[in-house]
Amino acid sequence: MGFFSRLFNWNDSTSALPPATQAASELALDAKAAAAVLAEIDVDKAIAAHENWKTRLQDQLSGTSTEQLDPAVVCLDDRCELGKWLHGPGGQRLGKYPAFSVLVARHQYFHVQAAAVVTQNLAGDLPGADRTLKGPFRYASNQVVLLLKELKRGLGQR
Repeated sequence: MGFFSRLFNWNDSTSALPPATQAASELALDAKAAAAVLAEIDVDKAIAAHENWKTRLQDQLSGTSTEQLDPAVVCLDDRCELGKWLHGPGGQRLGKYPAFSVLVARHQYFHVQAAAVVTQNLAGDLPGADRTLKGPFRYASNQVVLLLKELKRGLGQR
């Protein structure tokens, strides 16, 4: 049983089904409910937005950004589109699933790490900011993307 199978409490009884069918059946969402979730959140757009943070932060560190990032705002995980969805309709629809709680926690950690990069950069600690960007931030970003891809697969999309 793989990591995401354990995360979503999937069991081997559905392992003969195609992955998308397994995930949808174990999320216990019918096609109508899955379509409703997908109408609320564009998972691919959320993935792209979070992947774009790396570029935004790298631009900050290189001094090529014209964007003023405030770490007190960056650390807030309910301001981006994904965060609004996670703390709103997504939580209402999927909050009972353990994997959803993990996604919320990883998304929050992602924003904390992004804010740490900004804070370190503003303090003139470029080596520390670079270490955070390449370490904890990258880890957090990868986790959010993996969980979003698994959510998408669980909703019957590839």
